Amino acid sequence: MHLEHINLVIKSLDRSLAFYRAAFPHWRIRTRGEGTWHGKPRIWVHFGDGYHYIALNEMGEGENRDLTGHQVGLAHFAYVTQNLDAVIKRLRQAGFEVTNPGDENPHRRNVYFLDPDGFEVEFVQYLSDLPEERNLE
Repeated sequence: MHLEHINLVIKSLDRSLAFYRAAFPHWRIRTRGEGTWHGKPRIWVHFGDGYHYIALNEMGEGENRDLTGHQVGLAHFAYVTQNLDAVIKRLRQAGFEVTNPGDENPHRRNVYFLDPDGFEVEFVQYLSDLPEERNLE
């Protein structure tokens, strides 16, 4: 079993795609459409590859949850990369900065970015293939 997709409600497809295209340059818009969601018009895209994607729904209102607070909701989601420095470089070139440098760990490196709608996205590079080392706190 694996995660196939996540579905995010956003404010602007252009802004969100700028972030996710920088993070995942090999991904593409798989499909797009328009419709209504509970009576409100929306434009949506599935951005990903043949196995995994992010559904982006342009119809969002208000602000995302306070990530320093304790409200119920999404805290962050994470992607594993083989080259963390390249991800950081691409996102910085697209105008996004690291919001949390992650913890020091001899077996992994990780950083966090906020996407344009305030979703926290972690990128992690493992430096060990051993689960007991990769998962050390």
